[in-house]
Amino acid sequence: MAFLVRLTDPDDLAEIVEALLTAAEAKEGHAPELVLRWRWLANDLGDALDALPPPKQ
Repeated sequence: MAFLVRLTDPDDLAEIVEALLTAAEAKEGHAPELVLRWRWLANDLGDALDALPPPKQ
């Protein structure tokens, strides 16, 4: 499955990463496979953010 998300700036993606990590923490102990998937996705998105060039001043 794939989906396309158009964001206005990197802060939007950072907010999504934070939401995934918060949701994973809330489900800790109740849905371990879902928690792993959300953390994996948050990690991959965070890596993508880190790979972006620095903003121009």
